[in-house]
Amino acid sequence: MNLIDTHAHIYSSKFDSDRDEVIQEIQDSGIERIYMPNVDVETIDAMLACEAKYPGLCIPMMGLHPCDVKEDFGAQLRIMKDWLDKRPFAAVGEIGLDLYWDKTFFEQQKEALKIQIEWAKEKQLPIVLHCRESMDETIEIVKENHDGTLRGIFHCFNGNVSQAKEIIEMGFLLGIGGVATYKNGGLDQVIPDIGLDHLVLETDAPYLAPVPFRGKRNSPAYLPYIAEKIGDYLQVSKEIVALKTKENALNLFKEFSL
Repeated sequence: MNLIDTHAHIYSSKFDSDRDEVIQEIQDSGIERIYMPNVDVETIDAMLACEAKYPGLCIPMMGLHPCDVKEDFGAQLRIMKDWLDKRPFAAVGEIGLDLYWDKTFFEQQKEALKIQIEWAKEKQLPIVLHCRESMDETIEIVKENHDGTLRGIFHCFNGNVSQAKEIIEMGFLLGIGGVATYKNGGLDQVIPDIGLDHLVLETDAPYLAPVPFRGKRNSPAYLPYIAEKIGDYLQVSKEIVALKTKENALNLFKEFSL
């Protein structure tokens, strides 16, 4: 199998002690590309260092994570826009809304999201959206700011069929990760209605490890477990899941196609 992980923080400090070994496991598992979402200004250097050390495997995005939108978000965004203006990135991400951890800066989150959507339209790049406890709100903002060219991924999708269809109608993909393997994750009720044409695989490593690794540090090496579970839901082989989701990912991230 040749798999693509469309969302993993492999540059995280949680991998600092054994990153080379993890990368080898990832490659041995058939993962040929890892798209890395940025978090804030502090994560840029580590992310770009991973790209430099593992060229062709680790591909960076640029964006401000909603959980890191604070009083200084304008200054952070200026730094990120400078990066987008001076070198290529695969996407604007990880951006979006989060109503799970802290609602204090929700208005600022919405403003930051709209600004970064404009960057994506200007640069003709996809966006990678974080929408924890904010699926409907994120869909609404994307709809309001859609110009017909906007595309991307609703990362860590765990919504319902109606929300999935709204997202697909906008031309976006659903990022499916470890939640698909959880007993009460709910995706067993969604994926059969959606099919493979609108899905990409992700791990969100080091978070949200799939069964049987739930509760442990996640890794892109575990992506085959997610592919297998999706195959179970659709009654197809994990190889078919790998092939189609790879095709979807490369079609989205055209600037970095193999």
